[in-house]
Amino acid sequence: MNMATIFVSVLVWLQFKHFVADYLLQPAWILEGKGDFRKAGGYAHAGLHACGSFPAFYLVGLDGTRLVVLAAFEFMVHYLIDHVKAVYSHNHPYAPRTRAFWALHGADQMLHHLTYSGLLLIIMVITSFGANDFR
Repeated sequence: MNMATIFVSVLVWLQFKHFVADYLLQPAWILEGKGDFRKAGGYAHAGLHACGSFPAFYLVGLDGTRLVVLAAFEFMVHYLIDHVKAVYSHNHPYAPRTRAFWALHGADQMLHHLTYSGLLLIIMVITSFGANDFR
């Protein structure tokens, strides 16, 4: 499989996983647990994201150690993005019909997708794929 196909496959998997974890698999206890280091919801949500990325990391042939390190990185970044958003949202409640609500939601989603871009870059570097592989 050429690098472009692998790259797009990983990106599609990460996008699909993000939709499922962020929009389909967030019961009330997870939503209510974000923004509080003492509650399990934020940890469970970030863990779901990290574990959901395993197939994409495996697809590119990462060994177990690198797979776990990248998943741990994703867990930490995802948790912190959601934690900051939850704390900010608690202190600045915006109604869903406001521009501020959607700007905050969009910023949150953009940061998650930029994390995926960073993960893809790391994968390309550690698997020794270079720019010439995209021809």
